[in-house]
Parts: sequence; structure tokens; C-alpha cells
Amino acid sequence: MRDVVTHLDRWSAAGTPAVTATVVAVKRSAPRPPGAKMAVAGDGTVQGMVSGGCVEGAVVLAAEEVLGGAAPRLLHFGIADEEAWEVGLPCGGEIGVWVDRVEGAPMEGFRALAREGGRGALVTRLDDGAKLLVSVDGTRTGSLGSPDLDAAATRAAEELMWGERSAQRDLEGVPVFVDATAPAPRLLIIGAVDLARALCRLARVMGWEPYVADPRGRFATPDRFPEAEEVIAAWPAKAFARLGPIDRGTSIAILTHDPKIDDAALELALRSDAGYIGAMGSRRMQARRRERLLELGLTEDELGRMAAPIGLDLGALSVEETALAVIAEIVALRHGREGGRLKDAAGRIHEVEA
Repeated sequence: MRDVVTHLDRWSAAGTPAVTATVVAVKRSAPRPPGAKMAVAGDGTVQGMVSGGCVEGAVVLAAEEVLGGAAPRLLHFGIADEEAWEVGLPCGGEIGVWVDRVEGAPMEGFRALAREGGRGALVTRLDDGAKLLVSVDGTRTGSLGSPDLDAAATRAAEELMWGERSAQRDLEGVPVFVDATAPAPRLLIIGAVDLARALCRLARVMGWEPYVADPRGRFATPDRFPEAEEVIAAWPAKAFARLGPIDRGTSIAILTHDPKIDDAALELALRSDAGYIGAMGSRRMQARRRERLLELGLTEDELGRMAAPIGLDLGALSVEETALAVIAEIVALRHGREGGRLKDAAGRIHEVEA
């Protein structure tokens, strides 16, 4: 939704009706993931894509029919179609596309979340188009038709909004699509060191928001970290408070090598909801750190959340390579992977729910 929301807002302000076409199911090598969108305005303007250009023409025709008053509909495309080379997917995949008008309180709320960088999920019945919006604080707007179905949809929405992915589900015997939106991932870097600069640059390329914090004011200056969202010259406690609630969408990399700073940051991080916590240092250094943290009252379970030494084993030598190893470890953890070589792995390269 974030990719098309500015266009939808502009059309809405001009009084132009619009339809969205959303990829709701994917099999094999389809080009776009669940949640990918194309928006079609009443004046014929089109934004976004649901495939690599294979089926967009057919989707636009369906969108125009829905704009003209037809009911929302679920479209299927795949190589089994009689007109595969005209409206199918020659890449060998299959997709389902839900075409629906942009209207109603749940949809308006979902647009607002996407526009403002909020977290939530819009659950849509794929039989009659009923919608339920679930916000991160548990607030619900709309209904899928029954309390039991709304409760099941809320559980699915909470799971997927934090997994930052969208998926089709069968709930209480009803097919639904859970369309999740989330803010850009945050990366809090403790330590205004050279590696922090490389991490900020790579995080920005990834579309993340990097923050740098260090109580050593001579190092923690904005001009040294131009890619950082903010540079905070303060001890970890003040930096954490400045950043706001540390949720599962926040990753923390601790890099100073100074036990006073690193331990203070780890004590806070390991007791937070951060999705990733990594700390720089040798294995010998990690053993001493572990003893100090146990003395501070942290538990073995809490210490088990720490990625230390930080990063994947890439054989990194330069700070840029080390930054890549750290970012790669965070990405792997966010997607439930170990980070090994694909040639040695079994199963699908891209895990999506059919």
C-alpha cells in the first residue's frame, strides 16, 4: 500500500474514484509477492504492477468493470490459461489478484497507516469483500461478519503485521487476505565508530532508518554520519528513551568495545522487545561480557538473544564487508533463515504462502 498511497490520496482529493488490484496468492516463480499492488483511477491512470507486465492489461479491464459498478472479484492467472501468452504468466508461476474499490472506513484507515508509517493489517474476505482493519494497538475497524471470524482474523493480522508480510489464509472456512503494512525498520547503532558509518550507508540503501548513539560527543556528530536519521550524543539510557518504544521492528548493533557503554546498552536491549541484538567483540571478550551481564541479573534466556560475535561468517575484512555481514544477519533473522549458501539449502528460495 505504501507504494501507491500517494497516488490514491491525490485521486481522492480530486474526487476521482479508484480501484486497487492486489496480489493475494503466489505459486512458483511469480514475479511479485503477496501484497503487491496496482492502482487504477477512474480517468484511466495506472500506478504500480502486479506482475512483470504479463497480466496488467487484463487486470486493468477488470478494474474498469469494478469502477463501473461490478462486484469486487478474484482473478487467477497462470500458464494453464488457454491464452497463456496473452494474459498468462510465461514465467511458469501462478497468481491470484483481488480487484476492489478504494472505499470504506477500514480501507481509509489502512491508507492512513501506510501514509503515516504505522503498523497494522487489513483483512479482506475474498468471497464478499468484507473488511476488518487491525491496528498494532489492537483497535479494530469494520467486521468480517461474525465475532469468531473477527477474532481469528485479528490473530492472523497480529502475526503477519509483525512478520511484515502479507498472505492469504483460510479462517473458519472463509478465504481471506491479510494485507500488512509496517514502518521502515529501525537500526539503533551504539558506538560512533567507522563501522557505524558503513552500517548507516547500507541501512539507507535497504530503506531502513539508522540511528547512531554514543556518549562520546567528539565522535557522535551529525557531520560524521550524514546517512543517520539522528545522531544522539548520550548514554544508552537516554538514547533508548529518545528513540521511543523499542519494538520487534527495531534492531540494535552495539559496537564501542567499551564495557561501560556496551554493558549499559545490552542490559537495556536484552530486556526490550528488540527483534535483533548484536554485539561486537572477540569470543574471549564475549565470555567476559557474559559474566558481567549475569552479575547484573540478566538470565540465560535473555543472554541467548544476543548475537555475539555480531554478523554472519562472511570472512569480512573491511568495514564495508563487516557492515554487510551484520546487515545480512539481521535480514536472515527477520525472515527466519540461518544465512547459509542457497546452493546448499533445500526448499524454496522465497518462502511465500499460497
